[in-house]
Amino acid sequence: MPRRFVRMGAAPNCSHHYQRMKTLIKNSQVVLPTGVEAVSVLIEDEKIAAVDVAAQTVADEVVDAAGLHLLPGVIDDQVHFREPGLTHKEDLAHASRACAKGGVTTFLEMPNTKPSATTQALVDQKYAVAAQKSLVNYGFYIGATPDNIKDLKTAQNIPGIKIFIGSSTGDLLVDDQDALERIFAETTLPITAHCEDESTVRANAERLAGTTDVADHSRIRDHEAAMIATRRAFDLAKRHQHRFHLLHVTTGAETELLDDHQGLLTAEACTPHLMFTSDDYQRLGTLIQANPSIKETADRDQLWQALRDNTLQVIATDHAPHTLEEKQQAYPRSPSGMPSIENSLALMLNEVHQGRLALTRVVEAMCDAPARVWDILSKGRIAEGYDADLVLVDLELTRQVRNEDQLSKCGWSPWHGTELTGWPVRTWVLGHEVCRDGRINADRPGRPAQFDHARGGYWATES
Repeated sequence: MPRRFVRMGAAPNCSHHYQRMKTLIKNSQVVLPTGVEAVSVLIEDEKIAAVDVAAQTVADEVVDAAGLHLLPGVIDDQVHFREPGLTHKEDLAHASRACAKGGVTTFLEMPNTKPSATTQALVDQKYAVAAQKSLVNYGFYIGATPDNIKDLKTAQNIPGIKIFIGSSTGDLLVDDQDALERIFAETTLPITAHCEDESTVRANAERLAGTTDVADHSRIRDHEAAMIATRRAFDLAKRHQHRFHLLHVTTGAETELLDDHQGLLTAEACTPHLMFTSDDYQRLGTLIQANPSIKETADRDQLWQALRDNTLQVIATDHAPHTLEEKQQAYPRSPSGMPSIENSLALMLNEVHQGRLALTRVVEAMCDAPARVWDILSKGRIAEGYDADLVLVDLELTRQVRNEDQLSKCGWSPWHGTELTGWPVRTWVLGHEVCRDGRINADRPGRPAQFDHARGGYWATES
């Protein structure tokens, strides 16, 4: 793959050390905020310089994208890349390459690494590692604990605060009401949370103690556990007038609570919960064990409807890899979570092919909405002046997901053997081509995403 930037100095993460280049992408169908149009897009250096330019425009590189669609790069706001502390499962180098292959140009990573990222210093350490290893753009949440309110109030350069209201790892469980009240009352950053009621989960686990049936995972982490915690979080957000984003919605009942969002509440569905139901335990067993758990077919149907009508604003992955050996342990020793990021866009494009979701809605939910929810500057749209984070997709390309093709360090996918129609074929990060037809160009790292929380979030920004 040709390198589009020529190194001029010693600092690979600074754009002025690269020769400015122009790339013209022509003859594609471009997904713009206003709809799909046949226009040419000009990239200059790291930015989209112009949209709807003449196809004869002079550029250093001309990409003839006939038959393809050009999308903004995907922003995945919920990933677990396992570095530091759990790098036998995943790390930033492998995961960011999986992102590039899958059309994901920016990720926001959760704090439950080892150690948990609960202070500015620990978050900054993750940024420093990403600056050396990540092929795509990045951001890192700070994790809430019952006693780190000072850190949460002074944190900078992050998307928001992550709370585990149940289902915690390490020291991140916050289910004490007084602690939750303080976090919502005294902090200003957007808050997001994993919502499963801890006492309900524990009571169900005691009732089903001794089970080795992974299907019981959905009975332990049941609808009631999700609803209790979600109602609790929504009440806190509304009483304290604090922006709140609900992660990985799994039940139809939760979507009904979002009708009264009051300009404060947003929410998302994740690919595992959109693709699988509890019936799939029989076929895939512990491979689809997740927290929160996979639910019933009726719940999945309601998630899809909520995506179509914008009750759920975001599609994310909750990419949470474990080694195949770990996942294949007998329940309940098997860990929860699965890799998703490498195939998330292809999975959604296949749904477009099958008529379940419009392409424009996929782009809204995977690109534009995450940028608006987290106040990310210059990302999520194809528009003049925005960052040139772009992905070309072939909506007619059909191929199988295969374990042996996965770039994620864990080396497997729960969709192994699944045939999908619609795949990303070329990806640019800040104007630099990082992947073409599955081949990675890793000569230039991504950058930290920039957040301007004064923008006020999803409901305060233009659709």
